[in-house]
Amino acid sequence: MKLIKSLSLFLFIALITCSCEQEKEMSSINPINWKKRSATIPVDDSLTEARTYLGIYSEIYSTSEHNTHDLTVTVSMRNTSDKDSIYLTKAAYYSTSGELIRTYFDYPIFIKPLETVDIIIEESDDTGGTGANFIFDWLNNDTLTDPIFEAIMISTRGQQGLSFTTQGKRIK
Repeated sequence: MKLIKSLSLFLFIALITCSCEQEKEMSSINPINWKKRSATIPVDDSLTEARTYLGIYSEIYSTSEHNTHDLTVTVSMRNTSDKDSIYLTKAAYYSTSGELIRTYFDYPIFIKPLETVDIIIEESDDTGGTGANFIFDWLNNDTLTDPIFEAIMISTRGQQGLSFTTQGKRIK
């Protein structure tokens, strides 16, 4: 009888321990340490403010408006210059309804020549919805090539996979 009670207690404790899931921190909140990229903007009269809009989808409709499919999003910020660093001053993520979800940085950061820096929105993070978007503020001058802002959305389930891309549009 003692063996059965001990075994029952052990199984109960094992079940409780296994069912307690720690909340996993989403890497999309802080994918890299942005402070390490902080930059002092050079005093240069030729730098002007520029802005790019990038539409993304953290989920898409599947079979009906009541059924959605979550996606992993990779947002790439690419410096197209092979000589000069570029300076981004803000990256803000908005939901389908236009509400600010989070700001990744709102101070100057640099991206080295031909470097790409990514922001990852995990598949489990559906806060953006079906019409999420980013606004990137950056500094420009006549000698720099525009950076490229693009997103790749992907999901795989069993033997089925889907993926597509979007590209940013300069709006200022």
